[in-house]
Amino acid sequence: MLLIYLLGLVCGVHSALFYDSYRGTEITREDVKRHDKANTTFWCVNEIEPCNPSEGRRVDGSCNNLRHPTRGATHTPFVRLLPATFDKNFEPRKSSSGNDLPLARYLRTRLISVGKVPSTIFTMLAVHYFVFMSADVVSLHDTVNYIQWKPYCCTEKGKTDYMCVPNKIPEDDPVHRFSGIRCLNMTRPESFQSIGCVRNDTIPERIISSTPLLDLSVIYGNLLPPLLQKGRLFTGGLVKTEIEEGRIWPPSYKTQANVCYLNQRPKETRCHEMPEDGSNTLAGINLVAIWFWRYHNFIATELAKVNPCWDDDKLFETARDINIAVSLQIYYYELLPVFFGFDNMAEDGVIDRSGGFRDLYDENIPPQLSLEYPFALRWVHNIQDGTLKLHDKEGYYLRQFPIMNLTLRTGFLAVDNNIDYLTQGSFRQGSSKIDYVADPDVTEQGLGPHQRVSDLVTNDLSKNRYFGFQPYVNYRQFCFNKRIKSFDDLHGIIDEERIEVLREMYERVEDVDLLAGIWTEKPIRGGFVPPTFYCLVIDQLKRNIYSDRHWYERPDRPNAFTFPQLAQIRKITIARMLCDVGDTVKRIQPHAFLKAGFKNPMCDCKHIIGMDFSAWRDDSCGAGGGFFDHFFQPVLV
Repeated sequence: MLLIYLLGLVCGVHSALFYDSYRGTEITREDVKRHDKANTTFWCVNEIEPCNPSEGRRVDGSCNNLRHPTRGATHTPFVRLLPATFDKNFEPRKSSSGNDLPLARYLRTRLISVGKVPSTIFTMLAVHYFVFMSADVVSLHDTVNYIQWKPYCCTEKGKTDYMCVPNKIPEDDPVHRFSGIRCLNMTRPESFQSIGCVRNDTIPERIISSTPLLDLSVIYGNLLPPLLQKGRLFTGGLVKTEIEEGRIWPPSYKTQANVCYLNQRPKETRCHEMPEDGSNTLAGINLVAIWFWRYHNFIATELAKVNPCWDDDKLFETARDINIAVSLQIYYYELLPVFFGFDNMAEDGVIDRSGGFRDLYDENIPPQLSLEYPFALRWVHNIQDGTLKLHDKEGYYLRQFPIMNLTLRTGFLAVDNNIDYLTQGSFRQGSSKIDYVADPDVTEQGLGPHQRVSDLVTNDLSKNRYFGFQPYVNYRQFCFNKRIKSFDDLHGIIDEERIEVLREMYERVEDVDLLAGIWTEKPIRGGFVPPTFYCLVIDQLKRNIYSDRHWYERPDRPNAFTFPQLAQIRKITIARMLCDVGDTVKRIQPHAFLKAGFKNPMCDCKHIIGMDFSAWRDDSCGAGGGFFDHFFQPVLV
């Protein structure tokens, strides 16, 4: 891919084809010129090199499906598990009687209480990883839209801007009844229609810049030129880094960047110039992105030790492939099972008990993202603690800092040893408890100094309607094949007192919003998450396995892992990764998404098993064995 790109630059040769990003159909150069004139080419046109079946995973996601080259690429549409439902002119749906649905803010204050209740089970590291994996399949445009470009939606100017859809705060709001604040800023989701790719008289479909499958696009970007320009060092398979006070960082913008808006200058200057700017957004995304950036170089360095004859391209592509596989192994086999239940996920075919290869690829399933998946993950806002607790390497609590004040503020991490203390705090601090209570910073600050008031959970419910999701009961039927006809049918699914609140808020059970239903459900048997949330997330997790031609567990794919190599990837945990790349991490609990305790004691990193890279030894380099000496080591030695 690199050679093709460089030859094109030198020779002026372009063998690429142009495709309509929404429809996935080939278009002509005249069509492209029309988009150029309308300034919509970036979003509405995909330029794709001819597919090579033996090629590895492309950065832009194209050619994952050889029959449909654009599916899997950036700027391509979501799929919907259920068809969209809107009122006239694609405004949010009404109730079944034709009346307006209850105000989103009013519903939130009735259904979700506010307070600080820490979890005794899960760590903040689990929340960080959830948010990071969500960031891999969405983009920051919608948030930046109302933070930076349209902060005026609650003013007179906002009344004439179609993209402005602020949330009204009722007069008797429990927080703002005396503040005089009656509006929460928000904009419509960016869509193929609002961008100009599709006519406005069609159902609005969300558009984002990320690739739809889990491929660490938040690290490596989603277009080849940024990876070449901002990412690769072109030596030893490494990505670019900077060393500052002994710490390894991704490269930073040399001039003031327009993304780290909240940096407190002149002291805070760091803003990462990575292939994808999304790594600079939320504190959790920022932390995990730094770890994976460092981990790429850790992998590449280890590969170079066992294969001194490999060139830069071979080392880079293999390290990237392993890094992506590690991110998926941690997500599927370590994080999600502690929330969803290992047995539940195994029975539903999401994870494999045997630890061997799995080849479930089906070229008839396009590599797309369901719109419901990233939306359902907004449930994680309910377990987000509003403060980050900083600890030293000995585990002593130092201080805390509002996480909302770290949005678009990468510079904070690089001063006063903060990244060391935040890393230590991530696996020592508990998340918020899984209950019906949200942190007050999440419900009242949300975006910190970027907005006067911001209720993330209210915005979540409001976006539920602007995405056009069908009512909760329709998703219950989709997931569990059982029709709910009355509020009484919710007994056993939702606690009695919360059924009564829903009955008071909604005229009929058919009116209940999808997210309102998820908020109020009892946890799934064998897990901690709401059953409908589980269903919507599991659907996408399986879609990833079925539709991703480059899925890491497949034995029949370009550059597939061998069985010994896959076995090494199976060993990796978030604890081992932090031992390898985390600042000052010398001791950690083996199951770092869970609080340390009697069955999960803090231990020295030397006792936490890692990968043996001799599994990737290339005999053509003239090196010997040694791999099977470590093949069957336990997690703790």
